[in-house]
Amino acid sequence: MAGPGRGGVVVRRGLFGQLSGPARVTVLSAPAGSGKTVLLRSWISQTNLAEHAAWVPVRRSEREPRQFWLSVVGALRRTVQGAGLVQALTAAPDLDGWVIVERLIEDLAPLEDQLWLVVDDVHELGPEALRQLELLIMRMGPGLRFVLASRHDVRLRLHRLRLEGELTEIRAADLRFTLDEARELFTAAGLELPEPALLTLHERTEGWVAGLRLAALSLAGHPEPGRFAAEFSGSERTVAEYLLAEVLDRQPDEVRRLLLRTSVLERVNGELADLLTGNDGGERALQDLEQANAFVASLDAGRSWFHYHQMFADLLRLELRRTAPGEVAGLHRAASGWLAQHGFGVEAVRQAQAAEDWGAAGQQLADQWPGLHLDGGDGTVHELLITFPAEALAADAELAALAAANELARGSVEAAERYLELAERGAASVPAARMGPAHLLLGMARLLRARHRGDPQAVTEEAGRLQATVVEASDAAPLALSQDLRALALISLGITEFWTGRFARAAQHLDQGVVLARQIGRPFLEFTGRAYQSAVEIYGSFAQATERSRQAIELAARHGWGEDPAAGIAYLIQGAVLEWQGRVDEAEPWIQRAERTVQAEAEPAAGAAVCYVRGVLELARGRVADALAAFQAAERQAGRVSAPHQLIARARAWQLYALIRLGDTTRARQAVAGLSDLDREHGEIRVALAALHLAQNDPGAVEAALAPVLDGTMPVVGGEAWMVHAFLLAARAREAAGDSAAADDALERALDLAEPDGALLWFVLYPVPGLLGRHTGHRTAHATLIAEIQGLLAASERGPLAASRPQPLLEPLSNSELRVLRYLPANLTAPEIAAELSVSQNTVKTHLRNLYAKLGTHRRADTVARARSLGLLAPRVR
Repeated sequence: MAGPGRGGVVVRRGLFGQLSGPARVTVLSAPAGSGKTVLLRSWISQTNLAEHAAWVPVRRSEREPRQFWLSVVGALRRTVQGAGLVQALTAAPDLDGWVIVERLIEDLAPLEDQLWLVVDDVHELGPEALRQLELLIMRMGPGLRFVLASRHDVRLRLHRLRLEGELTEIRAADLRFTLDEARELFTAAGLELPEPALLTLHERTEGWVAGLRLAALSLAGHPEPGRFAAEFSGSERTVAEYLLAEVLDRQPDEVRRLLLRTSVLERVNGELADLLTGNDGGERALQDLEQANAFVASLDAGRSWFHYHQMFADLLRLELRRTAPGEVAGLHRAASGWLAQHGFGVEAVRQAQAAEDWGAAGQQLADQWPGLHLDGGDGTVHELLITFPAEALAADAELAALAAANELARGSVEAAERYLELAERGAASVPAARMGPAHLLLGMARLLRARHRGDPQAVTEEAGRLQATVVEASDAAPLALSQDLRALALISLGITEFWTGRFARAAQHLDQGVVLARQIGRPFLEFTGRAYQSAVEIYGSFAQATERSRQAIELAARHGWGEDPAAGIAYLIQGAVLEWQGRVDEAEPWIQRAERTVQAEAEPAAGAAVCYVRGVLELARGRVADALAAFQAAERQAGRVSAPHQLIARARAWQLYALIRLGDTTRARQAVAGLSDLDREHGEIRVALAALHLAQNDPGAVEAALAPVLDGTMPVVGGEAWMVHAFLLAARAREAAGDSAAADDALERALDLAEPDGALLWFVLYPVPGLLGRHTGHRTAHATLIAEIQGLLAASERGPLAASRPQPLLEPLSNSELRVLRYLPANLTAPEIAAELSVSQNTVKTHLRNLYAKLGTHRRADTVARARSLGLLAPRVR
């Protein structure tokens, strides 16, 4: 079997017994160096389990579920039991981990003899693979045993197994060597220690496996093992310091010099080592040190870059400061220059800062900042800036411009303005050689300030100045940078135009910016543009908005930008589409993610949108007071930007709806009285006024308010979704006035507009079941849509579905419903399933109701049985 080799240095029979014990799952959780992997290898070898244990080591490259499960299937098939049960799999691109889990459950259902699945380094698995592994553990019968080794506890919900006595946990304390095991370790290393020395080493190391092994390594060839053991003392740090001294003392002078002088680096290669030592052969020396396990590890397959164990590096630096304190700053400066010359700008800045050479550090950061900002590296810039003394930021015009941009990104507008003023005052005294970069940085900071203010005219002006700055530069190199800044300007302009309601121009500029960003290889700009493209699209097509936001979210996931404010916009659009389609429970997690990601202080325009969408969600759930507060917060946030925010009128309209739902028509009338003439020219306000008139039983006033909206002379910014409500209100008013035919015409028009995108929210907020029921019997093109609306209304009014006879599966299950279905055999509660899937309890309950309806069942047990009969779940395991 491929996997652990036979035999082992120390036979640990007590732990072997726990691993082979009756528990179905055994977890080994301990830090690196605790001996987990060696223990597992020797257990399999010594207990003759080689043909009955599937060994799966997890590597970082296998974090995704597909590769992990292919490894699991392969390892199981190499066992005696698995060879005849587990089907082979091919590595198809669309292979789904959840499907593989179901297949394994089905394949191993006949398993009678015990089979072990040993997963080493479980902590390397991604979240989805962990959930799938957890599902396999919960669903499999007792024949398959699990042994999971990890450097730290992973999020596997195994509490039920613990309560049932089916879980064995082996921790760091359990892995510490006993005195006999320590003796066996030294004997295997060819060392015969006197008993007092052995006892001293065991006590001093407290049985820590790695410490004892390091002691054995240092003892090899030592002339006085007794003295070594006696001086091997204290805490881990003391032990490490002593071992360091032992290792250094045994190295040739040139290797000792290399270790000390390169300890100032985060990572080192041969050329850097040669530079800092003034010698040749640095790469070979580093490779030899790694080969000797001397606290040095390579970072790449070619073994060209290396790093030192953190404790080792700390102690090397301590020794360097003790023996050559006057050389430390010079080493940092030399390293900074080399790193800057070879394109490692961030590391170059850090090295200059370590040398306290603030001028060089500031110049290097200024040179790096445009690229870092355009690639989404504002977090790194912030970490570097806070290391500078305050006086250095204030005295350097370039650093002041960077500090202004950094403060804007964190919502500190006043601090940003102070730094911009300092940068503008200091720009005139910048040396001639730095004049171009200083003006570039100042121009970018001004552009970001204009975007923060939400002022399209200012963005246009600043973008023009910035482009002129690049063109006028004496250096011909900025052609590529000119393209970068053009993409930034286009996307910035599109964003501000969107927030001010200039949707056509916003779409044009965002499209141009995204295309250019992709052409010049700036994925962060492309991601930002796509997020805002989805925001523009929501006013034209829900499907297109969803697709754009999905593209942005995928880019964010690929590059680690999931917490960037632009990602928050993409999350918000996903949630907004779902809530407008009446899928409120599914919208909630997306809106929560947007709320966690968008910082209102840093992005006031976006913060207003988040409050606005939250208000719609709360109103749909009947939490009217919360909705009113959210709409008021949206209006306040929108008021913080310079140009009129496109959401202000709609936020005010929604406040009227909330007051009407609260039955407070007095406050609603007062709010209407406070509206300006300009407010009353917005179609959304006219529709809200019509809703108020309807609440006051004045059908004629409803028609008068809606007339300019319905005939198109006063369009609504919110798109066709808002027109659905206008026609729905018209239908109710005409029905109240006794004109049923006109009411039917208006209702049909509302359905016409709702059908393409499934915009059903208004039918849920202002239900017209009587009109819909009558309309079904008339000539309508939307019978299916009416049935869907009636289903939404019924689901919001009734409790659990009434019992019904099982029916054939007429409608396929969605992916979300299948995910919930797979957890039902594990007997988890709805809240527990929700926690596993990272969704709300209401979402799980909605999926359960859908499962019951589609499978024709009304109990969980019946649902599981029915799903198994249809092949949707694996058969019950024995």
